[in-house]
Amino acid sequence: MPLTEPYDDHLPQEDPVAARDGAVGDPAGAATSPEPAADGTSPEPGAAGTSTEPGAEVTIEPEPTLPEPVRQRIVTLTAAVLPTLPADEVPVPLRRVAKFAPNRRARLGAPAIAAQLTADPLFRQRVTARVLADAGDLGAAVVEGTAPAAADPVEVAALAYLARPRGWRELIDASGAAVRAEVDSAVVAELVREAEQRATRAEHDRAVARVEAEKLRDELARVREELGQLREESRQVARTLRETQARERKATELLATERGRAARASADVDAELRRARARLAEAEAAAGVARASAKEARSVDDARLWLLLETIGQAAVGLRRELALDPVDKLPADFVADAFAEQPGTAPAGPAARARDTDDPARLDQLLALPRAHLVVDGYNVTKRGFGEMSLEQQRKRLITGLGGIAAQTGDEVTVVFDGAERMHGLPPAPRGVRVLFSRKGETADELIRRLVRAEPAGRPVVVVSSDREVADGVRRHGAYPLGADSLLRRLARS
Repeated sequence: MPLTEPYDDHLPQEDPVAARDGAVGDPAGAATSPEPAADGTSPEPGAAGTSTEPGAEVTIEPEPTLPEPVRQRIVTLTAAVLPTLPADEVPVPLRRVAKFAPNRRARLGAPAIAAQLTADPLFRQRVTARVLADAGDLGAAVVEGTAPAAADPVEVAALAYLARPRGWRELIDASGAAVRAEVDSAVVAELVREAEQRATRAEHDRAVARVEAEKLRDELARVREELGQLREESRQVARTLRETQARERKATELLATERGRAARASADVDAELRRARARLAEAEAAAGVARASAKEARSVDDARLWLLLETIGQAAVGLRRELALDPVDKLPADFVADAFAEQPGTAPAGPAARARDTDDPARLDQLLALPRAHLVVDGYNVTKRGFGEMSLEQQRKRLITGLGGIAAQTGDEVTVVFDGAERMHGLPPAPRGVRVLFSRKGETADELIRRLVRAEPAGRPVVVVSSDREVADGVRRHGAYPLGADSLLRRLARS
């Protein structure tokens, strides 16, 4: 329905357009004296100010103190219509608040909205026009200065504050009184409810006390009965005590007798101990003589062993001179590599040592310390167990680099074998002392490892590192020492 311009006692009433212009651009316009009412009386006390002659001082009444529910309702109504206002009609302090989400606008922008409603009458009238349009009949009744008896007093007070009809302060005071009455009623109801609860608890406590009293009476009777039993037991204990004291006196006498016997036995033991010490001194003297004899015998044995080793060494030199063997350029593994494997590049070989079927890196170190040892590594079996998350190229590079360090430290011959199906061309040269082999097409790395072991001479320590049980069993039959992949991985981690 059409709405008339709401009355606002903070704006002059003779020209609504002039009132708006004065509120926005001319501060003096807000203080213009309103005309007298039709009955010749002065405007009501809620007006913005009074003036009887040019230059008279304007009296502005302060904003009323709003009940908290009314204040919250005013902020909620304003926040709801704030996004519907044109951008140029939204005051600068509230433009950022207008962009908030609906549930945050009234909560976070409440101080700015309340301050703007108080300081900007024109903004308040723009908000009021939209709020009254949404309020319908209730808004029209509030503009006329009346309110339905069944209306929510908080809603009426909020609309009255925004519309500012004649008598709006009385409507807000009535709403505050109604809110306080509701609060007082709620407090009284809460006090009554608490009193009823206390009465109920007191009745319950009385019932519990009666039950506890009955229990205590029963407990008292039981305690009296137990007291009689305890008195009888006390008399029996007294008799038992007297009998025990008599037995204790007899035991004391027996103890004195036994102490005499123990003293005589102690003297006999001391004498036997002195005799044992004398025999021990004689035994220690005999042991010293035996140690001296054993040392002399060990010196003779050491001389014999040195002579035997010297004889063997001289025999080996004479045999090498007799056979006239020239130094070799290739090792047995090189012949196997030439015949049965593909090599990405050549590198000097070094020795290793045989190991038991264990993952202890200390055992690997012991075998690598043997003379002219040969270390054979099942490449992918080790890399996929130790660092399988890497690419195959990175796995090969990391393993070969680690084996280069072992070869440099021990001087052993080291051979690492990979399956040829995964071979990558253009590999960097292997470190010094490490031979890198790829099995040929139709042959696996396991078969190539067994060929390498069979090519070695009997008696040379060969260590094969692989967690494949079939490989370990195969090389063990040919005299090699199989070790688990974890032993080499731990050795590389330690390096």
